[in-house]
Amino acid sequence: MALPIRYSLRNALVRWRSTIATVLGIALVVFVFVLLQSLAAGIERSSGNTGDPRNLMVVRKGSTAESASLISRATLQEIRYFPEIARHEAGDPIISADVLALVNLPRRNNGGEANVLLRGVTPRGRELRPQVHLVAGRWFEPGKREVVVSAKLARRFANFDIGESFKSGNATLTVVGWLAGGGSAFDSECWLDADECRSIFERDMYSSFLIRPVDAAAGAKLIARIEADRRFKLKVEKEVEYYRKQTMTAAPIKWLGGFLAVTMSIGAVFAAMNTMYAAVGARTREIGTLRVLGYRRRFVVVALLVEGAFLALLGGVLGCVLAFHWNGYTTATMGFETFSEIVFEFRVTPGLIAKGLIFAVVVGLIGTALPAIRASRLPVIAALKSL
Repeated sequence: MALPIRYSLRNALVRWRSTIATVLGIALVVFVFVLLQSLAAGIERSSGNTGDPRNLMVVRKGSTAESASLISRATLQEIRYFPEIARHEAGDPIISADVLALVNLPRRNNGGEANVLLRGVTPRGRELRPQVHLVAGRWFEPGKREVVVSAKLARRFANFDIGESFKSGNATLTVVGWLAGGGSAFDSECWLDADECRSIFERDMYSSFLIRPVDAAAGAKLIARIEADRRFKLKVEKEVEYYRKQTMTAAPIKWLGGFLAVTMSIGAVFAAMNTMYAAVGARTREIGTLRVLGYRRRFVVVALLVEGAFLALLGGVLGCVLAFHWNGYTTATMGFETFSEIVFEFRVTPGLIAKGLIFAVVVGLIGTALPAIRASRLPVIAALKSL
């Protein structure tokens, strides 16, 4: 059995032109597959990396996202004094009432326009989100129409440098700082004072509440208490769970990646099949010689399958290396949850690389199967007489 396999592997080196063509074809398929899946993984990581497990997110019952939620100011006044909510040293409840608004702003270098998410936060908002920190400038001061923008968004949108201003309706907001969200969904937001945001966008209600309960037991009790009160009509869940569910944007990208992978893999299978058919045709006498030496048909089939899998694996490794070059690259797309620009990074994980390599080997085996079976069925005498 060792001789046919060594023969097949050495043949890949001797016929290097067809080998390179097969390897590059499969490498391209694997590259596209892994890269598109890494986009979806980056979006999922951005949402899954957001929030504090101690916090509770409160939104309107029936709403799919904060941006579609409306909660009255009267509800805030009733809930904020519940005993299950933790207190600050000064005795103030640790709760933030946020307001979300969309503004359409121009990109840098005349790159068109896109929606940007503005989050109005109350004084406890920053305390409840410790992963968000300043990287430049200072925090906004309430009443001065100041805003702190994501450093990643600042690289993509015009007028987001510190000291610059942009208009939203009749209001002009001045950028006084850049924030970083630690690879979370907050990297796609701009923050300003909540009451000022309500005033600018003429909102009479808040979008969501973020609450820190005293402990886990108090959190469970608080969830039951708020959701059971029919006056509020609110839904409560852990902040990390809320953001983990906000991955609708990743689904179409995953589907597109799978669709393109299947479509391109069909072409790769035919390319591999064509290469192997040509290889079998050029090696008819050699295969006949192996049969004369006593090697059975199944050994010939296995040897050719090993050759095809080996070439496909080389293509898979090359495709994964090319895709890994993009790991950590920052890009953005429109989020279907908020219809705003969301910033994320390509995430080429070990799991994706493993999937890419398995995918490559499967394509190679499928493309080699028919030529290998044909080679094994060649009549020995006819194979030896071939030119």
